Amino acid sequence: MTAALPATPASTPLDLSDLRVKIDKIDQELLSLLNRRALVAEQVGEVKRREGSPFFRPDRVAQVIEKIQHANTGPLKNTHVAAVWREIMSACLALEAPQRVAVLGPEGTFTEQAAIEFFGSAAELLYCANFDEVFHATAAGTTQYGVVAIENSTEGVVARSLDLFLHSPVHVVGEVSLLVRHNLLRQVNSRDDIEVVMAHPQALAQCQGWLTQHLPHAERRAVSSNAEGARLAAANSSWAALASERAASQFGLHIVSHAVQDDAYNRTRFAVICLPQTLATPPASGKDCTSLVVSVPNKPGAMHDLLVPLKTNGVSMTRFESRPARTGQWDYYFYIDLDGHPSQPHVAKALNELHALCAFYKVLGTYPVGP
Repeated sequence: MTAALPATPASTPLDLSDLRVKIDKIDQELLSLLNRRALVAEQVGEVKRREGSPFFRPDRVAQVIEKIQHANTGPLKNTHVAAVWREIMSACLALEAPQRVAVLGPEGTFTEQAAIEFFGSAAELLYCANFDEVFHATAAGTTQYGVVAIENSTEGVVARSLDLFLHSPVHVVGEVSLLVRHNLLRQVNSRDDIEVVMAHPQALAQCQGWLTQHLPHAERRAVSSNAEGARLAAANSSWAALASERAASQFGLHIVSHAVQDDAYNRTRFAVICLPQTLATPPASGKDCTSLVVSVPNKPGAMHDLLVPLKTNGVSMTRFESRPARTGQWDYYFYIDLDGHPSQPHVAKALNELHALCAFYKVLGTYPVGP
């Protein structure tokens, strides 16, 4: 007779309290490691201060995050790993030297969100009433950096930003592409009896189809920012705003309708600006954009001639916009984005040839393309 096999013990069920003890222990280990990293970061800050090196290096941030993502074996997603490490580096950088960044205010704007996505939440934000103030604060040295919207996938360029670049000493060192969802915010959780909808002009334009269908009789009132519209809507129960979830939380408003933008994939592109002495042109990353503004003599074939250096040198143009020069002579400035970095020989050759053809020529910046 075959002897019976010993019974296999049932696996011990997971106990929530035991798992929480494990997590608490790991958290303490993480905190210890983070503080060790912070101490080294402080030493890095001392070296940078002694050498006069820039404290914030977006290319270095990108390299560290890429290396960490490459080493990641899960279960954390790489996008979440990137967000965690950006915050870690932002907090450590604040120990070296807090980064001051001018953004469109008040709190709760998409510009604020873009700044936090680029610099991390440890950056010190200066809230400005309009884009003019953002450029002025950055150019005057009140802040080291500024963040401004330059283009929307639905409504095109933000004209005021382009105009301000023309004569400002700042240049572009980075960009952020943000998925923008506009929500209808209000004191009361209802669309009934809304008399006024307030937002930045770009946001009103991005939601005009939805507004026409659902609030055809409401006045559409342009204000300096979506968050400013939310601030005003918080003071009047018959007013509503188009703004972010962040703005709803900031001003204690109900989200009456979610994601009311006409384009479900509505994105806004933001430029990170600074003086060249704050941060020089970032080194080539392998995926870069060079932005410039030019004008050409008003003669037949001038526009065709402008494009020839790009074609002959194999440089791709990714954006082309015109803005009136306001001279009264029907002259225009042309804003151009090129694929590549001036350190690449074919890009440098194209830029030199292009420069020779222009009556006005200014490189607005070379920077890594945002994700």
